[in-house]
Amino acid sequence: MINKDKKIAAFNPDDVALAGSNIFGLPFTAEESEIILIPVPWEVTVSYSVGTAQAPEAILKASHQVDLFHLFHESVWKQGIYMEPVSEELKDINRAMRSKAEKYLAELVTGKLGKKARAWLEEINAACHYMNDWVRQRAMHHLNQGRLVGVVGGDHSTPLGLIQALSQVHSAFSILQVDAHCDLRQAYEGFMYSHASVMFNAVQLRPVTNLVQVGVRDLCAAEYDFIEKSGNRVACFHNEYLSTEKFSGRSWKSLVDTIVSHLGEAVYISFDIDGLEPSYCPHTGTPVPGGLTYNEAVYLIRRVVESGRKIIGFDLNEVGVGPTEWDANVGARVLFELCAWTGISRQKNPSPQVSKRKRNRKTSQ
Repeated sequence: MINKDKKIAAFNPDDVALAGSNIFGLPFTAEESEIILIPVPWEVTVSYSVGTAQAPEAILKASHQVDLFHLFHESVWKQGIYMEPVSEELKDINRAMRSKAEKYLAELVTGKLGKKARAWLEEINAACHYMNDWVRQRAMHHLNQGRLVGVVGGDHSTPLGLIQALSQVHSAFSILQVDAHCDLRQAYEGFMYSHASVMFNAVQLRPVTNLVQVGVRDLCAAEYDFIEKSGNRVACFHNEYLSTEKFSGRSWKSLVDTIVSHLGEAVYISFDIDGLEPSYCPHTGTPVPGGLTYNEAVYLIRRVVESGRKIIGFDLNEVGVGPTEWDANVGARVLFELCAWTGISRQKNPSPQVSKRKRNRKTSQ
């Protein structure tokens, strides 16, 4: 692409990001980018705190403060990363359906569902199905052009459409899920596409060979039974296990290598921000004490790539929006690492090594 080459030559990654620029301040169009990010402003089925629907726009803004120099891939930005505009249609549907979901949930906890509440539920499920299909179609559009796709939620229900699209393109792949929750509930609270049901729905797809969960510390008995009866199709490295192993002296590298060994050659990464310690994501929808540190999570992603596996897609979800930009700041940096390591994994002979050059910093923040 001649135009892309000119943009790369003219672009200074150490300069301050221009106002109104795309993700990470990059100058590329969708056609010039290898990675396309689909923002999904959706939180219809959240069961605790709201705010994640505003995350894509908050992450976009915060991303302009992320330095583009990567210690393992100095020119990662040159692959081209582009975030699509946030859909105003989805924002409108989300607002309308969230209002009905709140009324439905208020009636659900009374133990008595009236005719009107049942009608709301039917309408909500139809809207969530529409959102999933919208994401699937957008993802297929880009996958058919040979691009990689990531979803930026929204709540954790948002990436199902992308996983469905990848199931049409790949015959077999593993899902690596970083999360405080299993999300293996079947139609939680009556919502067929609940944020707490996304992995239950995902593992119904035949190309999804197995699910590997890391950092889980909040699950119900039905989810535990689902894992136990999965025939090793679901491996849950829950927080209690990880903490006990570390307290006994086992290194994080050893634990990560065991986790990665359960993955197939093609890997989809689903990153729920609440998989991290709550100090990194205080305004996420359903925070739980415990969790991974930022560095532990990034190292996990890194080891997936260093093992020779390919990342075929990813999502980042459940980033809350609070009175400060901290949540979005952390979310933007997790997103950058997902993009960087996905790019590294797609190289013909990936052999990431720390750069020996000094890291350049932006001169203006």
